[in-house]
Amino acid sequence: MKILIVGASKGLGRALAEGLGQDAEMIIGVSRKTPTDLTVAPSCALRWIEADLSDPEAAAARIAEQAPAELDAILYNVGVWEDKAFTDDYDFLADSPQQIARLLDINITGTILLLQRLIPRLLGRAKPQLVLTGSTSGLPRSGRPEVAFGASKAALSGIADALRESFRARRLAVTCLQLGYLNTEDGLAVARDEASRRGEGTLAPVHDVVAMVRALLSLSDASFVRELVLPAILDERF
Repeated sequence: MKILIVGASKGLGRALAEGLGQDAEMIIGVSRKTPTDLTVAPSCALRWIEADLSDPEAAAARIAEQAPAELDAILYNVGVWEDKAFTDDYDFLADSPQQIARLLDINITGTILLLQRLIPRLLGRAKPQLVLTGSTSGLPRSGRPEVAFGASKAALSGIADALRESFRARRLAVTCLQLGYLNTEDGLAVARDEASRRGEGTLAPVHDVVAMVRALLSLSDASFVRELVLPAILDERF
């Protein structure tokens, strides 16, 4: 299986690359910089594409030029948010228009333009799959005040719905992975049980997300998961 992961250099994207790289034929990571310490199984080829999605058209062209002609799965990890997001100091009125525009370019315009180029490489495969996620705190209606990131989360669901119906006849499985707060401090090198203790039940370890994505990719071609909601057990918002 050839899997392309957008946003694969750190956090959730890195965990997905390392975890799925234990059984995939090839992992293609996309990020602004290539990490030097990310490892996969010896049987898995690891390729890297450096691109900055704040210039969506140029990034989409660069990634399309370097990505394989055929892909089995794309995992699109939208994880760019405001500088002071998730803190008490966040203030929408203080955000610069430039920062807001850049965030929306990366999370929405960049996503649409890149998928327009890459989806044809999925079609025709035995089980083409696309997984979209808003990364940590990617759940809609989560009560968070971040305006631009909140708009990105809503747009992600809309993109998933539209692509699912556009390519249903071509058997493209499109899953929207809605995640609550994640423990991205502890990567897969940390034991899952130890990682699950961080946050005392308010943070889901990335290990669980990797396990769920591995399950999604292992389904038969007769079914798919439309939406998967995965919050932490003590997240009372959900």
